[in-house]
Amino acid sequence: MGDKAQGMATKGMPKGPEIPDTSQVQQGQPGLQKELRAQPVSEQLPTQHGDQEVLTLEAYRGVGKLKGKVALLTGGDSGIGRSVAVLLAKEGAKGVAIVYLPKEQPDADHARQLIEAEGSEALLIAADLSEGEAACKKIVLEKYGRVDVLVNNAAIQYVVPSIQETGEEIVSDTFRTNVFPMFFLCKYAVPHMPRGSSIVNSTSVTAYQGSKSLLEYSATKGAIVTFTRSLALQLAPQGIRVNAVAAGPIWTPLQPATMPEEALEGLKASPPPLGHIGQPVEAATSYVFLASQEASFMTGQARYLFGAGPVLHPDGGMSTSS
Repeated sequence: MGDKAQGMATKGMPKGPEIPDTSQVQQGQPGLQKELRAQPVSEQLPTQHGDQEVLTLEAYRGVGKLKGKVALLTGGDSGIGRSVAVLLAKEGAKGVAIVYLPKEQPDADHARQLIEAEGSEALLIAADLSEGEAACKKIVLEKYGRVDVLVNNAAIQYVVPSIQETGEEIVSDTFRTNVFPMFFLCKYAVPHMPRGSSIVNSTSVTAYQGSKSLLEYSATKGAIVTFTRSLALQLAPQGIRVNAVAAGPIWTPLQPATMPEEALEGLKASPPPLGHIGQPVEAATSYVFLASQEASFMTGQARYLFGAGPVLHPDGGMSTSS
C-alpha cells in the first residue's frame, strides 16, 4: 500500500488506509474505487497489509450459507456492495447480479472478476435507479426469474453545512436515489422471492445520531429504518425477512467523492473508538449473516456497526457498544 497509506490506528489496533490523502478527492459521486490510491484494506493481499488485523476478502472462508441462491445488489460495483457481492459468492451463491451506474463500468468489471473467481455467475446491470419505477422493474426481470437475496445498497450524499444552502434538487436527488428505488425494487422482486428469502437494506448510524452536514442523507437513512420495519411486518406472513445494516464511517469511494478535505482530516483526527475507519468487508459480513438462515428469527431489525463507543440505541437513549 506504500508509505503514504500506513494506517491510522494506535498500537495493537487494526489499521486502515491513511486519511486523508488530498489526491483522493474525486469529482462527482458515487466515485470510483479504481481511482482510490489507498484501496480498502479488505481488498489487499496479505503481503500488502502486513500485520493489520482487518479481515480481507481473500481471507474470508465461506461455508455454503447461501449455496445455490440468487442475489441482486444495488451499488454492487464498489465499496460495501462489492464486498457483499464477493462474500455471497464465497458462500456459494449461484448468481450475483449487481446494479451500478454506467460511469462505474471499470469498478463493475473488477467486481465481476472477483465474483466469478469464486465460482458464481456475475450479471452486470448498468442502470440509473433514480429514473424511477420502470427502471427498477426492468432490473428485477433481467435474467434469473427469482431472487433469494435482495440488497438495497446504492446511495449518494451531499455535504450541506446549513439548511439555508439546500434546495429542491439536492433533496430530490438524495431521496430519489437512496429511498425510492427500495420501494420499487422490493415491489417487483417480492413476487419472485420464495419463502426463506431475505431483503437487506443499507441504512446508517446517521439515522440515529444525525449529522449536521449530511441532513438530506441522514433523513433518507432514517426513512430506510422505518421502511425496513414496516415492510418486515408486511412480508412476515410470506416468510420473507427484511433487515438493515446501519454502518458508521466506512472507507468507500463515496467518502472522497463527496467529502471536502477538512472532513477527511476529521476522520483521521477522530476515528471510531477501535482506531480505524471501517473497511467494506467489515460491514459486508453483517449482510451475509442477515441474508442467511443464521438470522432466520430476525426481521425488522437494523444491525448497528460503529467500532464500539457511545452510540444512540435504536429504541432511544444512549447505550455503549463494546
